[in-house]
Amino acid sequence: MMIRTLMVLAALLAMSLHAQAQQTLEELLREVEQAVSEEARVDQERLQRFIRERDNQRELLEQARAELRGEEQRSDQLRESFEENELRLVEIETLLDERMGNLGELFGVVRQVAGDMRGNIEASMVSAQIPDRAEFLADLGERRELPTIAELSRMWLAMVREIYESGRVVTLNADVVNADGVLEQDREVVRIGVFNMVSDGRFLQWDGDQQLLIELPRQPARRFQSMAQRLQDAAPGTVEDMAIDGTRGAILAQVVRAPNLRERIRQGQTVGYIIIALGVFGVLFSLWKGVVLFLRGNAIKRQLKREDASDNNALGRVMKIYQDDPDQDVETLELKLDEAILRETAPLEAGLPLIKVLYVVAPLVGLLGTVVGMIVTFQQITLFGTGDPRMMASGISMALITTVLGLVVAIPLTIIHSMLQSRSRALIQILEEQSAGIIARLAEVRHARTD
Repeated sequence: MMIRTLMVLAALLAMSLHAQAQQTLEELLREVEQAVSEEARVDQERLQRFIRERDNQRELLEQARAELRGEEQRSDQLRESFEENELRLVEIETLLDERMGNLGELFGVVRQVAGDMRGNIEASMVSAQIPDRAEFLADLGERRELPTIAELSRMWLAMVREIYESGRVVTLNADVVNADGVLEQDREVVRIGVFNMVSDGRFLQWDGDQQLLIELPRQPARRFQSMAQRLQDAAPGTVEDMAIDGTRGAILAQVVRAPNLRERIRQGQTVGYIIIALGVFGVLFSLWKGVVLFLRGNAIKRQLKREDASDNNALGRVMKIYQDDPDQDVETLELKLDEAILRETAPLEAGLPLIKVLYVVAPLVGLLGTVVGMIVTFQQITLFGTGDPRMMASGISMALITTVLGLVVAIPLTIIHSMLQSRSRALIQILEEQSAGIIARLAEVRHARTD
């Protein structure tokens, strides 16, 4: 029973599956037929579109060929026009070169003049009163195209303005950097053309790079400062004497840069100080010796006017030898007088050899400083070469200054020594003359007694 039931169920299942399979195949057939029909339609449309596009491509090809022929004709025309323009351009360039010859030379001159004018105006003291004048000239000097008539006129006006201002004395207010490096605003300044600028009796210098007025840290001689002060205080329309620097401050800068006496002496260094010490000592000693000889000479002159011998002078001490013993014989008196003269000669000549030594040693010490300075110079050359002469300045300055100091000390000491020696010899000659006179008078008296 069970088996029969299973067989019935299997038969029913098989029948159901067969019915479903038959339905599915029918649907598949319909779908395939629809797909084939759709593809045929699409292929037909694609074929028609291809045919249309093929016909359009043929038309486009004909149009492109027609355009190509037109462009080739146009190219031929343009080529002919280009060749004609090339020939015309060569002719025009040749003509332009011929006509630009003088203009090019003029342009070069304008650029050169503009550059020179720019440098002059930037360095001119007039720029302290009229600033921003060099910008136009800087642009004109660097330009590549020809200047216009208006620009040439403007450059000419700048030149004439500079010439005009160079002959004026103007009072203005400007910022000034004083000697301490402090900026003083709106300080009253007097400009003398393009040569000098002064303020409060002090000379100023124009710095073209910084476009500032700078007070010189070292001023020229006092008389020039007085002239500057009088000029600043002068009333309008009056005339005042004033010294100007025709090089627009270059000579003034060199003058104030020159070392003064103290700086010159400092350049001599240790050797220079030694020479100065020798000179000061020699002068003081010579003055003392001169005073001594002057006093002794006056004492001897007073003794000449008196008969009585005195012990406070050399001549009195010589005469006293005779007055103390007038009866002694001539030979003995002569020997005693010679001895007294020798005794008085030594104090009169004392110190003169020392002065002689000083005026001989001073130039020798100066020569020593010269040698030391040259050694220093050659050491600088060995270390740094000869590229910068300022590196050798200290050694050369020492060599020259010590030589000068040695001569400055030696020359007056030589003259003083000669004068003192002459004075000493004159006094000794007085003693010898008086001694000889005493001996002659005594011999005359003795000879008269003998007769």
